[in-house]
Amino acid sequence: MSDVLQLTCDLIARASVTPDDAGCQALIADRLRRAGFRVESLRFGEVDNLWATHGDGGPVLALLGHTDVVPPGPREAWSSDPFAPEVRDGLLYGRGAADMKGSVAAFVVALERFVAAHPAHRGTVALLLTSDEEGDAVDGVRKVADVFRERGQRIDWCITGEPSSKAKLGDLLRVGRRGTLSATLAVKGIQGHVAYPDKARNPIHQAMPALSELAAKRWDAGYETFPPTSLQISNIHAGTGANNVIPGELQALFNLRYNPHWSAEKLEAECEAVLRAHGLEYSIHWHRGGEPFFTPEGPLRSAAREVLAAFAGEAPEESTGGGTSDARFIAPLGAQCIEVGPVNASIHKVDEHVSVADLEALPDLYFALIERMLA
Repeated sequence: MSDVLQLTCDLIARASVTPDDAGCQALIADRLRRAGFRVESLRFGEVDNLWATHGDGGPVLALLGHTDVVPPGPREAWSSDPFAPEVRDGLLYGRGAADMKGSVAAFVVALERFVAAHPAHRGTVALLLTSDEEGDAVDGVRKVADVFRERGQRIDWCITGEPSSKAKLGDLLRVGRRGTLSATLAVKGIQGHVAYPDKARNPIHQAMPALSELAAKRWDAGYETFPPTSLQISNIHAGTGANNVIPGELQALFNLRYNPHWSAEKLEAECEAVLRAHGLEYSIHWHRGGEPFFTPEGPLRSAAREVLAAFAGEAPEESTGGGTSDARFIAPLGAQCIEVGPVNASIHKVDEHVSVADLEALPDLYFALIERMLA
């Protein structure tokens, strides 16, 4: 069994359902210490974070990943135990195989190889891991980034190992991500009998035109490789369950995925202007999940394009699609961020898996990227 396959299996066997690290980072820390890395554990609340570095000064290249996984769901729905890794027909099965214990294991193997081959490399190479990526993302990389900001810890380049490939390893290079902004809206009415609407105020009737305007709004035409900003209403609730009662309140949840044309603050103001224009009596709670980031042409993006083309046999698609990743907390530190990882077809699903061939190629891919930037 190859080194990266064995380490991935060892990590999968630790049932690190977010935010529990279940000993994954301790295992990795021991290996990296033996390879000559300085290792620091940063625990906040129930979340474990690991910062391991080799070398000194700049430039600083950080590999970013997470050891936590989503819950497996019903165990009986899996073909094998989600926390007992199993290879079948060239695929490694287990929760976290693709998202993202395979990438984390490949990071570790690539780092060990790199510092052995280039002990006096320029700058600093680092690994940052958290156990809070799949959860609330409060005490993980978000909190570590605050610590780095206070310390003046620089990061010039960041490679996130999120599963980004579509059909084959290296066919997609993530060069940015949209921002995410969520709202919980409460529209207040006056409860009453449906036969006497003059004695009540229906928050459903009042809210629908405003919500319809927000949903239909053309926020922008896109930005660089980013799609247009989008608002999606995900939940609406009102009423007592009776068909003869006008409700006293409506609650709605909506989310905006936005490009660098916007900031969360500007979007909040724009949305609330619409709500006020419709005369609503409302309260709203905003959750800023992360601002958008974008890596323009430069040394990191150029190196990644060439390395991925060599692995995939053709130039990768360069994309800003998908949801969010922890890179959204590193980019504001001034880092250029990209995401490169295995095929994402099975992530968060029953029988999550990764190709063993792709897994065994990942350390070489990450090694080539690190070598291009720091050797």
